[in-house]
Amino acid sequence: MEKLKVGIIGLGDWGRCHLEAYRSLPQVEVVAVCDRNEARLAELAELHGVEGRYTDGDELLARDDIALVSVVTFEKDHLQPVLAALRAGKNVLVEKPVSTRLEEAREMQAAAETNGRQLFPGHLLRFDPRYAAVKRQLADDGGGIGRPVSMYLKRSRTKTLFETYRRTHTVFELSVHDLDLAIWYAGARVKAVKAYDSYVTNDQSPDVLLSCLEFDNGVKAVLNSNWMVPQEAGLPIADSLEVIGEAGIASFDNAHGGLQLAVGGGRLNPDFTIHAVVDGRVSGMLREQLDYLTGCLLSGRPADRVSFADAVHGIEVAQAIVESCRTGAEIRL
Repeated sequence: MEKLKVGIIGLGDWGRCHLEAYRSLPQVEVVAVCDRNEARLAELAELHGVEGRYTDGDELLARDDIALVSVVTFEKDHLQPVLAALRAGKNVLVEKPVSTRLEEAREMQAAAETNGRQLFPGHLLRFDPRYAAVKRQLADDGGGIGRPVSMYLKRSRTKTLFETYRRTHTVFELSVHDLDLAIWYAGARVKAVKAYDSYVTNDQSPDVLLSCLEFDNGVKAVLNSNWMVPQEAGLPIADSLEVIGEAGIASFDNAHGGLQLAVGGGRLNPDFTIHAVVDGRVSGMLREQLDYLTGCLLSGRPADRVSFADAVHGIEVAQAIVESCRTGAEIRL
């Protein structure tokens, strides 16, 4: 079997997940990893049998055997490794948010076009069977729930997790998932934004963010993103959606789904949908995403389930949300 050779830049917790997921795919060989933390680099490379180990991303990109690079650095540090990889002739998967600045996202998109390479955004919820099933229901051919009219998307995370991720504004760290889903479902571009924020525990990033979107095809969306779940609740992920179509309604709430554990420390609802390793076997939507993208590259099929243009528009909308909160005004795009 022909294998796609992959390199990874950034081996934090999510970079480690990329490594585990890639290593589980029979059509992929991870040939190089890069991280500035030499101890972590050596530990993970040794554990997963990766010979190519670099603390300098440019050295990894100088290899001519790598076809795809995952950029899994901090959000604010995506631009340079993405541009360098594209210019080195690599295809690139860049984690979400692709950037926290619209001009950087557009620069990435232009570099991909100039260098004739594929550039994929890491919006893995498109590979969650539940969210994908909703997308399939939004048909205007008489099936499913018909064309969308309105949608409500809620994403709740713990206060404890916010202590780490408040380094980046909530719209880029949390709302960006639902922004991508709303753009995907609406099949259109946002034309107006009105948003509201609440700062409860800090002055870096809002604990609660409500965003009202109007699309140019008339679809309306409300996004509720918050970091207000107490750690003691045992709910690391508490998300829900309701999509109203012309012929029906699709909805789900995962706060009380899946495995429930009543243990000495209280109640726990662990998540296995994003990335899980059980008895050495990897599962979850990250693996599904990487399986799809590498399969497309190997076969030459278009990766039309993802869209970097949608990701760029998502950053444009995110900036409008921040501006609306700052000014109290509706922002027209």
